[in-house]
Amino acid sequence: MNRFFADENSIFTDDCIEIYGEDVNHIRNVLRLKKNEEIIVCDGAGKDYYCRISGMTSEKVVADILDVCDNLSELETAITLFQGYPKSDKLELIIQKNVELGVSRIVPVMTKRTVVKLDDKKADRKTERYKSIALSAAKQCGRGRIPEVTKPVTFDEALSMAAKLDMCMIPYEEAEGIEFSRKMISEIKGKSSLGIFIGPEGGFDETEVAAAKEKGIVPITLGHRILRTETAGMAVMSVIMFSLEKDNQT
Repeated sequence: MNRFFADENSIFTDDCIEIYGEDVNHIRNVLRLKKNEEIIVCDGAGKDYYCRISGMTSEKVVADILDVCDNLSELETAITLFQGYPKSDKLELIIQKNVELGVSRIVPVMTKRTVVKLDDKKADRKTERYKSIALSAAKQCGRGRIPEVTKPVTFDEALSMAAKLDMCMIPYEEAEGIEFSRKMISEIKGKSSLGIFIGPEGGFDETEVAAAKEKGIVPITLGHRILRTETAGMAVMSVIMFSLEKDNQT
């Protein structure tokens, strides 16, 4: 069933939802949905509305509410991925796949080894593109919330953001052994928030790792293999998702 997220223009009543904006064109002209076809509208706050289209114009789609359910796809721990800004279009893949794996927020970080240079105008344009990718990925995988994608920040700004989280980890090749990392992963359960720091190509500079450790961010290892920047975050998220996932209770 096709899935849509309500935006600030959507209107909810007791028995129907009015959809405005880009989704109207997508419903009418791309998907070519018709009256009486069913869709899911997510309010972005963890509720899914199962609906049947009752009418549409060029400006709006009206859908009658058939049922309302809690969306059970969100992890109990809100995870922020602090991603060292990579070259090329790698960040698009990183955003898409980590949204599928359950990340709550993605913060691109300009580090000492970041090659990409962005002015404010270009950063704004790219951020809008990244938000669109996060939205599409959230729709595709049945998320109950649209993960946030922020504008790029400095490493020091990322550390300040991380200080507000319950726990943070930074994969690092010189971290303690795998058993220590397993222990750290097991301690995520029960935490409200978690931050994961992933370096760009070439990894973090040693001074950045030292600064992170001073702030209480725990270095962990991902094993004996050196992972690319676009792989490392997905590897960590896969392990965390599996460890936090619960059976749906009906």
